[in-house]
Amino acid sequence: MELELRHLRVLCAIADSGSVGRAAASLGFTQPALSTQLRRIERLLGEGLFVRSSTGMGLTAYGADVVSQAREILHRADALARRHTDRMTAAASTIRLGATNTPVVPALLDTLRHTCPDLTVSVHSVYATSELLRLLEAGELDAALGVDYPGQPMKHSAALAHRAINTVPVFVAIHADHALAHRIEVPLEELSEDTWFVSSDDGAGWPGAFYDACHAAGFTPAKTHEFHLLDQLQTMIARGLGVTAVQPTLCPIDGVLVKPLAGDPLWQRNLLVWRQEAVEAPVAEALHHHAVRAHRQLLAQAPHLQRWMTRAYTTGRSPGKDGVEPACSTY
Repeated sequence: MELELRHLRVLCAIADSGSVGRAAASLGFTQPALSTQLRRIERLLGEGLFVRSSTGMGLTAYGADVVSQAREILHRADALARRHTDRMTAAASTIRLGATNTPVVPALLDTLRHTCPDLTVSVHSVYATSELLRLLEAGELDAALGVDYPGQPMKHSAALAHRAINTVPVFVAIHADHALAHRIEVPLEELSEDTWFVSSDDGAGWPGAFYDACHAAGFTPAKTHEFHLLDQLQTMIARGLGVTAVQPTLCPIDGVLVKPLAGDPLWQRNLLVWRQEAVEAPVAEALHHHAVRAHRQLLAQAPHLQRWMTRAYTTGRSPGKDGVEPACSTY
């Protein structure tokens, strides 16, 4: 193992938040995955960097020196990346970008418009990640924003490449007057009698991952509707017609509450995928860089996610090696 920029970002995030749990959420990891990463970094450097206590994580004297140097290195690296990004568009002037039902697209396009003005992005909305991969393999798309789930990592031919953007927990949207509305976290098993709105097969593992989590919680949903039009779906939730699993970045309408699921039994990984012969490395790097930033901005703007990040964090379920460790390469 060699020390990389992503490791320095981990150290700075833990130092800034004072908590492995909060740092994990801000970077898109689970706490177990980030704890493992920190132990590897400390073994590599040969000395502990943080003092662990019931009140949080504090830097050792050595750790403070390492983090100070890490901040300087990251500042210079980010400056180089911005300069490189501004000049990379000569490699490709047009990108055909496919996207699933992700809220990151508007922020990503807005950022690219300002940072890469010579890059034209043509967006194609596609519901299923499997269909995105088919279009990429057929040469009908150049890049795409897709998803996968723990234990079901994305698979494709050698003609494509992918890189994780982040890994986030799946939350639940309930009516504001729901019997569990007062709960900070909602146990999945206590929603066993609710009507569920479940989105259709995304070709990446959903809704199978949802039904597996329900089975692990000891129940099969009493009643389900297949539905994925988000605006209409929120309206039905607001009218008390059921509940649904949602991305943690969802901005709820009046009458809807977004809550974490106790123990975090469901996770989703967001990925950038591209055709290697169609997208030059600098372009792929720019797309990934700005997708990561756009996701972080959305996460920072979600109050229900911020409350989840700052709660007394206890180790819950991990997404597993296929769902988390690949995401460690994103920073």
